[in-house]
Amino acid sequence: MKYLRTLLPVIILICSARFSAEAQNADAGDLIKEGIALHNQGKYAEALDKFNTVLKTDPEHAYANYEMAFSLYVSKKGKEAIPYLQKAVKSTNENISSGAYALLAGIYDEASDTKNAIAMYREVIKINPNYPQVYYNFGLTYFRNQQYQAAEACAIEAITRNPKYAGSHRLYALVTFHQNKRMNALLGFSNFILLEPTGARAAEAYGNMQHILQGGVLAESKRDTSMAISTADEKEMGAFNIGIKLATSSAKAKNLAGADMLEYELKNIFNFAGDLSQKKTDKSFFDKFYVDYFYKLAQSSNMATFARMVAAAGNPQESAKWNKDNADKIAALNEWAKSIDRQL
Repeated sequence: MKYLRTLLPVIILICSARFSAEAQNADAGDLIKEGIALHNQGKYAEALDKFNTVLKTDPEHAYANYEMAFSLYVSKKGKEAIPYLQKAVKSTNENISSGAYALLAGIYDEASDTKNAIAMYREVIKINPNYPQVYYNFGLTYFRNQQYQAAEACAIEAITRNPKYAGSHRLYALVTFHQNKRMNALLGFSNFILLEPTGARAAEAYGNMQHILQGGVLAESKRDTSMAISTADEKEMGAFNIGIKLATSSAKAKNLAGADMLEYELKNIFNFAGDLSQKKTDKSFFDKFYVDYFYKLAQSSNMATFARMVAAAGNPQESAKWNKDNADKIAALNEWAKSIDRQL
């Protein structure tokens, strides 16, 4: 049985929107604007010359230091960018200081310096908890360091702030699967495919879903052995896993195959999770955001379309064609999705 692919690319989503120029004089401001224009054209060496001209006159210029570091980073010279960022973080402009900390975090993470990366992400959140994608990137750092509970918490924060970003659902699915929360992972991958139904990542998500449906678990050595799981959580995980097993066994007994089998399995799994959640008085994020949503989907007329969308994702060569041929059904599914008020 094929195990889950655990490696994720580190995607640094730096807020590349340029900050309001805090230039001390018009000449510096003009030089920075010229440097940004050159950077945007991919002329990084020329851009660095512009920023360096400003820094020769004012070595502590926060904006110029940030832009210098950003161009160095994009030029694959992240280590050289660090001294400039250490000056930029001192800026009284929160956009510049939080952006500098975020870029530092990414550089440290790419260098496998987890301790410093975590410290920098905490600084970003302290300054600006709504900084774009900071919780997603923070979660990636924890994931790479196999701190799955912390990564899950970051993924939840990322989803809460931007539920339409597919990568956060993928991260949530991966880190929960590493904790043997197979139901959480299955619904996380389902949400990911809803948002990103085609491409290599969708195909991978489909493969991971099949692995879960077939009873796959991760090797024990890859799990976070420091995790403290409550008796209630352990009991719920066990119940969910039984529900998945019952649905897949029943589908086999009915001799179902292909998309029909997947529809039957997912519909019964979503209903099983929803029925359990309905009995709870203290619902978790997972209950409110994922379970309630897919419970409603299972009872809607769009369930068949969703199952076939997932099945199509498993075949990148066919998925684009299927989505094109079934545009009306997908449009109906999307309209249904927009009509559902999801709790965060």
